Amino acid sequence: MAGALSPDDLAARVPDGALIALPPDNSLGSVALTLALIRRRARGLRLFCVPVGGFLADLLIGAGCVAEIETSAVSLGEAGTAPRFTAALAAGTLIVRDATCPAIHTALQAAEKGVPFMPLRGVLGSDVLAHRPDWRVIDNPFAAEPDPILLIPAVRPDFALFHAALADEAGNVWVGRRRELATMAHAARDSLVSVERRISGDMLEDERLAPGVISGAYVTGIAQAARGAAPLALLDEYPAETTVLRDYARAARSAEGFAAFLEQRLMPAHEPA
Repeated sequence: MAGALSPDDLAARVPDGALIALPPDNSLGSVALTLALIRRRARGLRLFCVPVGGFLADLLIGAGCVAEIETSAVSLGEAGTAPRFTAALAAGTLIVRDATCPAIHTALQAAEKGVPFMPLRGVLGSDVLAHRPDWRVIDNPFAAEPDPILLIPAVRPDFALFHAALADEAGNVWVGRRRELATMAHAARDSLVSVERRISGDMLEDERLAPGVISGAYVTGIAQAARGAAPLALLDEYPAETTVLRDYARAARSAEGFAAFLEQRLMPAHEPA
């Protein structure tokens, strides 16, 4: 398509130091946009993992793009630990803000609703709370007896980055059942999305597709990138390439192995058109 944007065009919109919301590996992460940020040599990024980090976060950390990460975990799942995250943590080159899955979602839901905070109970009494001075415990003002409640401040990312199967002429994107992506898009100032393909029409007018659509009102940039999630899975489009992920987990145990894998295995698969 003449004038169509590329992942590198979208990555150019992301300034150094931006707060970026990323989905987990099983929920439409955009490898195409992640590699575009690495090609751009982004620096000082702050990652907000919704609610856990994995392959995408490890790539950005290994490439030196990340200064800070807020997450409830970072793992490659069955492929093992996230090697570059682990190395950066050991070296003290990465700020890690521990959270929980409910806390991550609560912070985004507050931003989505335009309120400064939302209450949460499950974290009370945990060690996580002791390391989060930005979270506040108050007494429930509606309770007759003492009733502590935790307040989680709203988090409004600068950008939500993810991949989708479809985009239409109206700028809507289809993510199927992955509704956490809608929360990300609603909460973020801008949403940049890579997509498998474009279709004509308006998916919000299709009763079958509309429930899985994020409105174009919340999408500020779309780039077409076939297999833009690979080696991660994309819905029913294609499965995760488990061999590639396991090879990465082994290679990325060293900085040299990471650099070689990135250059030889990942970048060629996502070369700009």
